[in-house]
Amino acid sequence: MVCNVFDIARSSFYDYKRRRNIIDVNEIKLRAQLNACFNFSRGAAGSRTLLAMLADLDIEAGLFKVRRIMRDMHLVSKQPGPHVYKVAVNERPDIPNSLNREFDVQNPNQVWCGDITYIWTGQKWSYLAVVIDLYARRVVGWAMSEKPYTALTIKALDRAYEQRGKPRGIMFHSDQGCQYSSIKFRQRLWRYQITQSMSRRGNCWDNAPMERLFRSLKTEWLPSTGYSSFKEAEQDVSFYLMTYYNWRRPRSHNDMQAPAVAEEKLNSLSGIS
Repeated sequence: MVCNVFDIARSSFYDYKRRRNIIDVNEIKLRAQLNACFNFSRGAAGSRTLLAMLADLDIEAGLFKVRRIMRDMHLVSKQPGPHVYKVAVNERPDIPNSLNREFDVQNPNQVWCGDITYIWTGQKWSYLAVVIDLYARRVVGWAMSEKPYTALTIKALDRAYEQRGKPRGIMFHSDQGCQYSSIKFRQRLWRYQITQSMSRRGNCWDNAPMERLFRSLKTEWLPSTGYSSFKEAEQDVSFYLMTYYNWRRPRSHNDMQAPAVAEEKLNSLSGIS
């Protein structure tokens, strides 16, 4: 009678009941892998990111299927909403905004970006300086310190310069923080033959890739109550930047490939060892 009311064939209803009673081993495995990837991202991965992570593991699945499983398992990505920014136009006359939001570059070691953020460690704030390569948004240098001195940004720059094989002809872009406009930091750029570019004052859109990295770090990875010590923070942040973010976390900028993976594919195609 119910099937007649909803104009459904009785055979369809019996087939539905039969399928409900059949255990799909492949879907159980997929759910386990999906849950493992979601937990590895600390609850930050959405359906597209999880789909890319499954593809890296040679597991075939569709986007809608991943979304359905996430909905069934109550897996909700913890991505924040939009933020309201103020607009400013003041440039430094001696260090202009040469990048001018041209964030899409053609080759690695063409433009680097840097910035500083703060992290709660124990009973005080500690500071993190990061350098990324704009080509694939790969982290190429970083440093942590208990004080936001110029030495922190110089250490991150030195690591990037050594790790990337001492390249030449790079542009380094940052905001107008005192650490990046200091004489010591500018002398280090001059020694490495790096051209400096600075955002307009108070305009975070001019350094959007760095702001996006820090947003991902703080919303996806950092504990809500901070770290218990500086050493714990340094180890965990290092794992996020150099392992998870560079090698495992897909980015839409790289066609859902991790930054280091995208660079490796470019090197293999161009014959660069």
